[in-house]
Amino acid sequence: MSVLNILLEGLGQLGAGIGAGLAAIGAGIGIGNIGKSALESLARQPEVGGDIRTNMIIAAALIEGVALFAVVVCMLGLFQ
Repeated sequence: MSVLNILLEGLGQLGAGIGAGLAAIGAGIGIGNIGKSALESLARQPEVGGDIRTNMIIAAALIEGVALFAVVVCMLGLFQ
């Protein structure tokens, strides 16, 4: 292998690691914002707590799913 190929492979691994980390951080921030908004909504209207909780769980699951796909894509790029 030439030096350029080794360098490009290392940059690819670095990019995959950074991408997976950013996906995890983004998901954490997104789910945190959902929780914050849900708590503020519950404080204003406690009688609709069940609906708010259901919507919060669905939104958090969708964000987590997207983050999982992003991490899987980064890992696929890492091992190819």
